[in-house]
Amino acid sequence: MKHIAYQLYCSRNVPPLSDTLKMLSHAGYKAVEGYGGILAQPEALKADLDRNGLTMASSHMGLDDIEADPARALATARLLGMEAVFAPFVMPDDRPTDADGWRAFGKRIAKAGKPFKDAGIKFGWHNHDFEFVALSTGEMPIDLIVDADASLMLELDLGWVARAGLDPVAWIEKYAGRIAAVHVKDIAPAGECAEEDGWADVGQGVLDWAAIHTALQTAGVDHYVIEHDNPSDDARFAQRSLAAVTRF
Repeated sequence: MKHIAYQLYCSRNVPPLSDTLKMLSHAGYKAVEGYGGILAQPEALKADLDRNGLTMASSHMGLDDIEADPARALATARLLGMEAVFAPFVMPDDRPTDADGWRAFGKRIAKAGKPFKDAGIKFGWHNHDFEFVALSTGEMPIDLIVDADASLMLELDLGWVARAGLDPVAWIEKYAGRIAAVHVKDIAPAGECAEEDGWADVGQGVLDWAAIHTALQTAGVDHYVIEHDNPSDDARFAQRSLAAVTRF
């Protein structure tokens, strides 16, 4: 496994970022994944990462932000040494409602990613659960997005796949070769962790990590990003989850 990273979005409610980076370094992390909200001053961010012995091999960047200034987005990725960039989300009111719309959306993502791909940086889509809700035609938005362009990669969020009621292993196997990274995220047993929106520290929930890890290794996925959408204690989550992933 090449990368075990921490998605900094997990700690968005615990400023300042410099303290989070120090906490992660002390916890044993060597890499983090960024998101759009912390990329405004990339030079300062790079210096803070370097001080804490951390790299940022991947990041989320908003699709609108990339389209508004692709040169700046690419420069940020290069400065921070990113190997992969993922567009992470589309607001409900902006989501396509039919198969043609999702196909066009996939092409839009691929077009936005062309400068990154031309620079040798992987580019793709990070899913939630809404892409796994079948349309009236029976087609799934995730398939229509991926089929839009052969070079478009996925950062497969395993927790959201499971939240959609689907088997992460089946989707890892389906898209082997198209998965540049995964979000390693766990779901709490029914009725637990309500204050954390039903998410759990990795290894403390219901996902079958032995089967998932085997499928990921078979598919050649070597970039694991640890994430929890709403941890009540980000340091606890970071430490317990890294220990669990290391045991994989």
